[in-house]
Amino acid sequence: AALTVRFLTRRFIGEYGDMEFIYSHNLTVDGREILFHIWDVPNSQQAEEGSSEEKRIQWADSFVLVYSICDRASFNILPPKIQFIKAAKEGQSQEKVPIVIVGNKQDLHHQRVVSSEEGRLLALSLDCGFYEVSAAE
Repeated sequence: AALTVRFLTRRFIGEYGDMEFIYSHNLTVDGREILFHIWDVPNSQQAEEGSSEEKRIQWADSFVLVYSICDRASFNILPPKIQFIKAAKEGQSQEKVPIVIVGNKQDLHHQRVVSSEEGRLLALSLDCGFYEVSAAE
């Protein structure tokens, strides 16, 4: 949620509830107006499997999966999540689904438990993009 709000408003808010939201946002990219629809799902709700998870995956054209560099569990759920997404999306077509892995809280490097190298290697092994960021900064 912090990254979504930062992207949409350029502001950082540190505390969020445990709710999912759909945001719409216009942005000009390469001279073209693009309308983004962002379905922001908290980590606690991402864990559920079944029709709700499949509905989210079918709804989206691309995925940004965010973990905290200070939380190993948030990183460890990524491989099965990405495999689930790829099976659902790429099984229907021959096109590669765009997935980016983002390690957040780079500003809390002193609390880091997931190295940058681990994030890069995971992204490379799963054919995803990779970034580390700080929503706070």
